[in-house]
Amino acid sequence: MSDAPQVISVCRDAEHSFSKQPCGEIEIVAGLGVKGDAHAGEKVQHLSRVRADLEQPNLRQVHLIHSELFDEMADKGFDLASGDLGENITTRGIDLLALGRGTRLKIGREAVLEVTGLRNPCAQIEAFMPGLLKQVAIKTDEGIVRKTGIMTIARKGGRISTGDPITAIPADGPHIPLERV
Repeated sequence: MSDAPQVISVCRDAEHSFSKQPCGEIEIVAGLGVKGDAHAGEKVQHLSRVRADLEQPNLRQVHLIHSELFDEMADKGFDLASGDLGENITTRGIDLLALGRGTRLKIGREAVLEVTGLRNPCAQIEAFMPGLLKQVAIKTDEGIVRKTGIMTIARKGGRISTGDPITAIPADGPHIPLERV
């Protein structure tokens, strides 16, 4: 396997289910997200956020998780597979959590996603796998360390498949650390 950043798996689900189904390929639609996925749209699609304010922009169009998290959790007794935590794209070889806000990710030949922030682990993770939430949302003196990937918006459409390369293009200006969105 290559050390270069790449896509390990792609997933989508038309229903508002916790987990997403692995598939051979996803299509990114600029301004919307993953075609055929319940979280695609210009306005917020996550049910808890819709209840709060359905007119807010959707900063969570495409969810990415690093497969290295699955390796770390396996060492702690949690068996996770691509799509289990609701991600659309599972990656390897790129430190997603260290990226700055506004970083653009070119994936495959055409698709470009812009990083908006960290995915906020919620109680659904605990319901999915008891004990997991404490492993992916760690309370420290400085706050909560969130490990469940990043959220992005779709800037340019294209198809994404397993094995596609990922190139990170930093945002102009200073590095802005990610916060939950």
